[in-house]
Amino acid sequence: MTATTLAPGTVAELVGDAVTAPSMHNAQPWRFVFRPEADVVELHGDPDRAMTRTDPSHRALHLGCAAALFNLRVSAVHHGFQARVRLLPDGSRPWLLATAALKGLSDEDHELAALHAALRRRHTSRFPFADEPVPDALMDGLSSAARLEGCRLTVPGDWHVETVLGLVRDAEHREDIDPLVRAETSAWAAETRTSTGTPGTRRDGIPTAAFGPRSSRGPSPVRDFGRDRPATDRGWAVFERRPQLALLSTPADTPVDWMRAGQALERVLLQATVDGLATSMTSQPLEWPELRWTVRDPLEDMGHVQMVLRLGYGPQGPETPRRPVTDVLEVQQ
Repeated sequence: MTATTLAPGTVAELVGDAVTAPSMHNAQPWRFVFRPEADVVELHGDPDRAMTRTDPSHRALHLGCAAALFNLRVSAVHHGFQARVRLLPDGSRPWLLATAALKGLSDEDHELAALHAALRRRHTSRFPFADEPVPDALMDGLSSAARLEGCRLTVPGDWHVETVLGLVRDAEHREDIDPLVRAETSAWAAETRTSTGTPGTRRDGIPTAAFGPRSSRGPSPVRDFGRDRPATDRGWAVFERRPQLALLSTPADTPVDWMRAGQALERVLLQATVDGLATSMTSQPLEWPELRWTVRDPLEDMGHVQMVLRLGYGPQGPETPRRPVTDVLEVQQ
C-alpha cells in the first residue's frame, strides 16, 4: 500500500467517470465534494432532482447515486487509487450518502479495473433484443457480481416472468390515470429551452433518440417516454416475446440496502456490457408500493426487489447527455 495525494484535475476525471451511471429518468441526482486535505470525495444526493411523486422515499435516488459511487470506485482503481467507502456516515446529514477516502491501491482491487472500459459503453437500450437466451454461464457471472456487493441477482421462472410483465402493464395503467405521475415522467422527456424561450441543449433527462421504437405487438417491456411526448421517426418494432429478466434484491429495505443495491446494479450492468449484452431497467412496478411486493419471487429469501433488469443481445442504445463535471463537483479550499 502506498500513500498518494490527488490533484483536483484527477478528481475531476474520477467524477467524470462516476456520472456516466444510470439514474431514474436520467435526472442525475448527485453532487460531489472533494476535500483535498484528507483526499476524500463526498457523495451527496440532490433533493432538487428527486421524483416527488414516483420516488417519495428517495429509494431510486439512492440507487442512482450509489451507481455513480461504484463508477467512482472503478475509476479510482483505473487511476491507481483505492476508494475506501463509508455509506451514510453522518446521521445528522441525510443527504450525505457516502464518503470515499482515496488511498493507495492494493492487489485485491485490480478486478474493478477490468470494468473501466465499459463505463462509457454502457447505455440503457429501449430497443428490441434477439430471442437468443443469455447463456447460463454469463448469468452466473452476473449473479456473482451482485453477490460481491452484498446483493442477489436471480432469474425468475416462466410463470414469474409473466407475473412481472403483468405488473409492468398494471403500473403503466396506473401512470396513465394519474396526471401527476404522467407530468413528472413527461418533464424529464421534455425539450429544454433557454431563458429566451428558444430550444436549448439539455444535459439531463431522456432525449428523443433514446425513446426507442414503439411496440407493434402489444406492450413492450420498457418504459415509453414518448406517450405524452410524441416523436417523429421513432418507428415500430417487435419486441422479444419472453424478455430475459433478472431481479436484483436485498435482504432488507433500508437506505444502506439501497446504497448497496445501487452499487450492485452498476457492477452487474458493467459486467453485462463487458460480456457483450445489452441492458435496460424495468422499474415501473417498483414505483407503486402496492405492486412492488408482488414483484418478489416468493421462493427467494431476499425479498426486497430493488430493480428489474432486462438482458439480451441487441443494440446498446444511444448515449444520453450528462451534466458537466463543473456542475456537480465542488472542490473545498
